[in-house]
Amino acid sequence: MKAEIFRAYDIRGVYGKDILDEDARTIGLAFASYLGGEGKRVAVGWDVRRSSNSLASALIDGIVSTGANVISLGLIPTPTVYFAIIHWNLDGGVITTASHNPPAWNGFKLCKAKAMLCGWGMGLEEVKRIIDSKSFRLSSRKGIVEDARGRILAEYEDYLLNSFKGKIGSLRILIDPGNGSCSILGREILQKAGLTVDSINDYPDGGFPCRSPEPTEESLSVLRGKVVDGGYDFGVGYDGDCDRALFVDDEGNVIRGDVLLALFVKHFLRNKPGEKIVYEVSCSKLVEEVARENRVIPVVSRVGHAFVLDRMMSEKAIFGGEISSHLYFGEIYGLDDAVFATLKVAQLLTSTGGKLSRLVAELPKYELLKKDYEVPDEVKFRVVKGLVGVFEKEGLKTVTLDGVRVDLEDGWFILRASNTLPQVRLIAEARNKQALEEIVRYAEARFKETLARYG
Repeated sequence: MKAEIFRAYDIRGVYGKDILDEDARTIGLAFASYLGGEGKRVAVGWDVRRSSNSLASALIDGIVSTGANVISLGLIPTPTVYFAIIHWNLDGGVITTASHNPPAWNGFKLCKAKAMLCGWGMGLEEVKRIIDSKSFRLSSRKGIVEDARGRILAEYEDYLLNSFKGKIGSLRILIDPGNGSCSILGREILQKAGLTVDSINDYPDGGFPCRSPEPTEESLSVLRGKVVDGGYDFGVGYDGDCDRALFVDDEGNVIRGDVLLALFVKHFLRNKPGEKIVYEVSCSKLVEEVARENRVIPVVSRVGHAFVLDRMMSEKAIFGGEISSHLYFGEIYGLDDAVFATLKVAQLLTSTGGKLSRLVAELPKYELLKKDYEVPDEVKFRVVKGLVGVFEKEGLKTVTLDGVRVDLEDGWFILRASNTLPQVRLIAEARNKQALEEIVRYAEARFKETLARYG
């Protein structure tokens, strides 16, 4: 089994090249052994990718070989698996998915009790140790497999509808599931909540024929145009496994996750001083500014579900968010859930009576740029570590919670290695475009100089 498929938050690689069905069986054996084996209850679900069913079947075979029981949820959005683990008090769960990665990729998100992701430093390294040492907990009696897909879909729907009962007015929205897992249930739940919903790319297809499984400003260009032409209140594009929602306002502008988090703080926590929110280190200064204006306590986290959810739970936070548009909600066990996020935005517009574009326009203004650089997996972390030394030698203030963030007089920037792709990402922010351009030029020059040293 290739060591490089074990990443910061999950296991991920190209199916048939990096990950094979036999690897899935071994991972199932190791993860169930890690949880305790015989008698443990483990939820298993999978996304729309063409390799997911086969990988999940092999995974289940490995799990039951330890005597652990499988609660099979079938083809289902990732947040619904998280929900099942917590709602039914299970010992853990696995989602077969590569989230927003290209169609050829696949992998596994491993969860412990309370849907805490089993990331590196949070148990995944122990799962790998079990694999390497072959110290599996095999049982003479196989565990049972229970088909619980229908039951969890019904209970999940009821939970969401009860959470928003009487809170959503008559809004028209356009959704784009992108042929991913949200096409299984998204439109139906949103309509039952009282919204008028139209959709595009709303059927499951693991080849993702209509757009990339990652919602971006570019991949949602069709959605953006249709939202404006159709006079919708807002639009939303989902990623491949439905834990991420990228919103489009009534004027066709894409709204980042950190901007939405600031809106939630401003309008839902206005009279709740002392409440906490969690945001990751690359989010806009806007989040901290709006939080402090409303006497809400902002808590900084590393990037990624495993780390944000851990802080959400430990801090008992109301909201959490990432710039990548993962949005987390204390009302639903601290989880990031794209359908819940859609309902929350609908509640926001209902309660304020305003347009999404106007609500965003009322926030403080910052200029922000994101740029990705292709860097091989084997050197990307070394490059970022090298940059820490470069900036410290120049006497700059650095934060190394996740990558290296540098605060400057006119703004800030962060360079961090992607945990899911062979990339280093630059995010920079300033009060005006001129300052932003100067910051980007400086950061990019130092990055390229450092990268050249590592070939």
